[in-house]
Amino acid sequence: MKNLKTIAIALFVAVSTIATAQTKKVDVSKSSIHWVGKKVTGQHEGTVNLKDGFLVFKGKKLTGGTFNVDMTSLTSTDLTGDYLGKLNGHLKSEDFFGTEKYPTAKLVFKKIADKKNGTYTVTADLTIKDVTAPVTFDITVKGTTATTTLKIDRTKYGIKYGSGSFFDNLGDKTINDDFELTVSLQF
Repeated sequence: MKNLKTIAIALFVAVSTIATAQTKKVDVSKSSIHWVGKKVTGQHEGTVNLKDGFLVFKGKKLTGGTFNVDMTSLTSTDLTGDYLGKLNGHLKSEDFFGTEKYPTAKLVFKKIADKKNGTYTVTADLTIKDVTAPVTFDITVKGTTATTTLKIDRTKYGIKYGSGSFFDNLGDKTINDDFELTVSLQF
């Protein structure tokens, strides 16, 4: 009888825990992803759109998340005219993100550590160009907004164009391996 009672309590706790998890869809029209890529002679910056995504909470605690990014929306915001067209075309080419073949990038939270006061350390799987590698970053949740800034090493996803880590004698044509993303999610 005692074992049956223990099993019943464990089942109730498991069902209650599952029932309290809330999936909150991200409002892509109010969310933003800003990128910065640096090179020896300066930098470029721009935006890329979130295709869809959601965050998972148990009570007020962040417990999960999955996001798809529309890589075809990748654009520079620091150039105009022909220069803008050339940079956007190059970023979307196989030298960089190959958006015709790989139109979507994906981020899936795998491990979340609560740092208190609405800040969490997330380890996630990031997939770019069908290559998946882990990334770790802090994310802060306040009300219906989650924000983060993270650095991505593009070479982990086979994006080696202009990388001083792979090519010699690039001089002032060298492009940093890391690019930075500043993300604001509204849900």
